[in-house]
Parts: sequence; C-alpha cells; structure tokens
Amino acid sequence: MYEDGLPPLRDVISQYELNARKSLGQNFLTDLNLTGKIARCAEGLGGSSLKDSIIYEVGPGPGALTRALLMEGAHRVVAVEMDPRCIEALTQVQAAYSGRLNVIEGDALKVNEQELIGDTEGRPVKIIANLPYNVGTALLVKWLTLKNWLPWYSSLTLMFQKEVGMRIIAEPRTKAYGRLSVLGQYRADARIMFDVPARAFTPAPKVTSCIVALTPKAEQGDTPKQAILERVVYAAFNQRRKMLRSSLKALGGNPKPFLEAADIKETWRAEELTVADFCRLARAYEK
Repeated sequence: MYEDGLPPLRDVISQYELNARKSLGQNFLTDLNLTGKIARCAEGLGGSSLKDSIIYEVGPGPGALTRALLMEGAHRVVAVEMDPRCIEALTQVQAAYSGRLNVIEGDALKVNEQELIGDTEGRPVKIIANLPYNVGTALLVKWLTLKNWLPWYSSLTLMFQKEVGMRIIAEPRTKAYGRLSVLGQYRADARIMFDVPARAFTPAPKVTSCIVALTPKAEQGDTPKQAILERVVYAAFNQRRKMLRSSLKALGGNPKPFLEAADIKETWRAEELTVADFCRLARAYEK
C-alpha cells in the first residue's frame, strides 16, 4: 500500500485487466514518485498553488497522476476518461478522496471543459495531464485557440512525446520550428521541465517523453486576430522550403505589399521568422 492507502498501480492494472490500447494512445505511468514530481511542476504556475486550484486532467488511466495530484493537496480534480475500464478502476481513488475527484466518461477533444468543471468558487483551474500520444497536439491546439483570451485555465502542465515538446519551444532557424512553435509561443511562455524515459511507462513506448509547462500570456494591444495569424502561419509553413513570396500566394494575390509593410524580406522562408515577425506580418495582411 502507498501512503494514500491504495494498492500499487501495477496491482490496479492487473486487477482491472488494463492492457493498454494503442487506439486510445495509452501508456500507463506506474511510479507515484514520478507523478508526484509532475504534480509539483505545476506548483506556483500562473500564480496559484495546487491546494488553491481545481485540476483538469485528461486520460487519467489507472490513476497514477490523479493520485499524485490529490496527495500533493489539489483542492479538486476533474478527470475525463474515454476507457470504461479505467473509470471503474478510479472508483477506488474516488472512495479514498471523498468529494475531491470527479471522473467523467467522454472525449476530451469534444467536451466543454468549463461545463464539466462547474462552479470553481473563484478558484483557478490548472490543466495537468499525461496526454494520450494520439491526441496530445490536437488538445494543446484546442486550448491555445480559444475564442476568448485570457483563457479559463491559469496554466498547463502536460506530457508529450519529446519530439512534440521540442517543437513547442523551438526557436527560429531550427528544424523543429514550425506552426506549433509559433502558436505555442504566441499564446504562452513555454518550457520543458524534464524528460520522462520510456521505461517509466507500461507498456514502454519507443520514444522519450517530456513535461512541458505553459503559462498563458495576456494579449497586447497590437496583437493580430488569432484566426488571421493562424492563416498566415499555415500558408508559410505549408510550403516551408519555398520563399515567402511563393508560399504566401496561398493567401490569395501577391504577398509583396504586406511583406514590405511588415518589413520582411520576400526571399526569407517561414523558419526564419520570429513569432514577433509573424504577428507583424499578420497585422499587415489583415490591413
């Protein structure tokens, strides 16, 4: 038994026959020391503590991170899970932490998180999750492209494949720099906290993972409309090997006027532009 009085995760996985399903992007964590470290990464992010916060978790599986969040003192955890087997396994955790864990069966890509979380009583919401590999990037994009900004959450502490994490924090003129880099850094301050080796999972994936912490940025007065920025970034990176004078023709018409207005050379390629360059370019295109 662990300090929360619940059995080891490997025993839970065996008891509920939780063979990981590739179709759900499942790789289960079984080390509560590791998940405790992940939980503590979120401490203070967005200016709030775990004890004062409501945690939104996606894909809790057998509950390794869920239990760590609760042991670290999270006020309440709201977890969304697609696998009915895992939901059954989490009933033990709900019983051990009466009133502090809500488990909802659903597809995290489709749910309205604020409706699921309900009344926050003025408490901040942190998103903390070991994201399923097959939907991790899509979920991040969903949370970074909300219509109203600042968002309903104060911080994101997420596990991704290391390759995805590197794309989020990548700098211009690097191979990893792309659409996700621009979107992530436009909307948030992002950094990789630490790597998670494949052996930490059951079954072990073929890749290293990492924990990425993101804190939303407030919009500036000269911030372009997000939809416009996304359109420009998509066109630029969709043909990233081409010069901007060619790739941006996908926006319609001759891009030379708004490239000149943004003081960006038409011979540059997408990977050479900083996030600030893209914002300036989007404003020029919008005008």
